[in-house]
Amino acid sequence: MMDPMASEETRTTTPTTERTPAATAAPREPGPAAPPGWATRLVVVGIVLAALNLRPAITSLGALLEEVRDGLGMSGSVAGLLTSVPSLCFAVFGVTAPRLARRFGPAAVVCAGMAAIAAGLVVRPYTGGTPGFLAASALALMGIAVSNVLMPVIVKRWFPDRVGSMTGLYSMALALGTSVAAAATVPLTGALGGNWQPGLAVWAALAALAVLPWLPLVRDRRAPRSPSRRDTAREGQPDAPPEAQPAARPEDRPAAPPQGQPAALRITRSRTAWALAAFFGLQATAAYITMGWMAQIFRDAGVPAGTAGVLLAVTMVMGVPLAFVIPRLATRLPHQGPIALVLGVCGLAGYAGLYLAPAAGAWAWALLLGVSNCAFPLALTMVGMRARTGAGVAQLSAFAQSTGYLISIPGPLLVGVLYQGSGGWGLPIALMSALMVPQMVVGYLAGRDRTVEDEAKR
Repeated sequence: MMDPMASEETRTTTPTTERTPAATAAPREPGPAAPPGWATRLVVVGIVLAALNLRPAITSLGALLEEVRDGLGMSGSVAGLLTSVPSLCFAVFGVTAPRLARRFGPAAVVCAGMAAIAAGLVVRPYTGGTPGFLAASALALMGIAVSNVLMPVIVKRWFPDRVGSMTGLYSMALALGTSVAAAATVPLTGALGGNWQPGLAVWAALAALAVLPWLPLVRDRRAPRSPSRRDTAREGQPDAPPEAQPAARPEDRPAAPPQGQPAALRITRSRTAWALAAFFGLQATAAYITMGWMAQIFRDAGVPAGTAGVLLAVTMVMGVPLAFVIPRLATRLPHQGPIALVLGVCGLAGYAGLYLAPAAGAWAWALLLGVSNCAFPLALTMVGMRARTGAGVAQLSAFAQSTGYLISIPGPLLVGVLYQGSGGWGLPIALMSALMVPQMVVGYLAGRDRTVEDEAKR
């Protein structure tokens, strides 16, 4: 799993070489040119469009869950299974992302992921039954899973000196796509004749658009596999864009392993990796319960369907500004744990409001839960900060996300079972509140200033 990030390790050490006059004067072996400015800009566009597509498959379904249940004859328990499918797919397929990136390149995998999202979304409303609906959903979620894992890797590779700001941009676009899908799905369904099927299928167009910026980058996917020649080319081009020449910082430079030490990290020996995986899993549990069930909670409390969709959108749109602010703040703090605690307190307050007065204070609870859901960009930022090298980020991202999504699988399913068994939302909300406490604890532990490379050596 180290190969995809080999060039990233080289990129972080390049500025040191460039400052050595002897190295600059020495003859250079010809090699591929440094990434041109247009390629860097295209990566930014690709990251934004990809992020916009990482949640509409889920939140558009949440807004129409009642109509889909009626149309396919689903019980509450089966609907709970449906809301657990994202976590299952992210766990199963996310772990394959580094291996696929090693073979085909990260850009090619993300491009294929966007195509899979488009195909799954356009097919699933018309499969004619629950099994086909689940299978098509799994196809779309497979594309989301590999892209989820590789976004931090791409950010670390292309923007190693701007991890916080680029993660913020990515997270902001992700929150925007999430909220727009939640708010617009019901009105779009009405505009398309009131049938839930085209209301869900329309989001495939956005995914198809996201394929385009990655296509030129796919053709260049093998260039990073020759790090020494790439360094040589960049050293001979002093006018290369700043994005291609990140400032060398101690924390960005990979430590040279001792002679004979295996290249791959023993990631499971790192307590920070486990804490981050648990934090990722628990925040994902809360997020997918919110995306899958919150609109239904409001509808059962007497809130109209359109308003319930807007309330879900408000929860998601809170991530737009905060997903940009939180990563930048997190990268400036030596310990990110206090941020995790503040987000958890907001979640507990929101759940208390849903239990006591779901309709009367609906807007306040939507805002509080929106703040709490910003644990996701915090988790992504900590993935980039808890590893010293690009290869370490790749392994940590795959481990934290795959393990985390495995942890999150039972949550939405249990909510559906408790909802159907009790006939109300008291027990499901109690479960959500109980899960928030360990999320705060492991988030605090994951925020400590240490790296998985150092812990894996112990």
